[in-house]
Amino acid sequence: MKHFITLAGLAATVALVPATHVAAQAAAGNPVTLTSDVKLDKVVVTNGVSKHVLVEPKKVVPGDHLIFSTQYHNNGAKPIQHFIVTNPLPSAVTLASDGYGNFDVSVDGGKSWGKLAALNVSDGKGGQRAAQATDVTHVRWIVPAIAPGASGNLEYHAIVR
Repeated sequence: MKHFITLAGLAATVALVPATHVAAQAAAGNPVTLTSDVKLDKVVVTNGVSKHVLVEPKKVVPGDHLIFSTQYHNNGAKPIQHFIVTNPLPSAVTLASDGYGNFDVSVDGGKSWGKLAALNVSDGKGGQRAAQATDVTHVRWIVPAIAPGASGNLEYHAIVR
């Protein structure tokens, strides 16, 4: 019997992250809006040809590939400089190796940041070991500038545990 996870809680977690970030940015007078989404990357075979399609995840099983995205849009009349978007990883997933060099990660709950290859975690024996994708707790992008009216998309790939 396969075990599955419904994504209602997972999607709710993702939806709350940008909303909280938007509230913090809005309080500072920042006109950037954020929206988030999660899709299941499903392989469909038609006439012997495989292709990837992104679908709404209703049920997922361990090993399924998810794509979490955050879209941003500058509604203001001035460019926004050095805009930071931070998303915690839901505990039901682990970061996939697809492109994690494109953003910084944290393996300590968001206290410190860097590229995964440069981070270490406790080995449980008083020493340190190299951090792995399964250790990632947060992902973060720093968007250098967002012009007035400009939009963009940030994403990370994850695997259901």
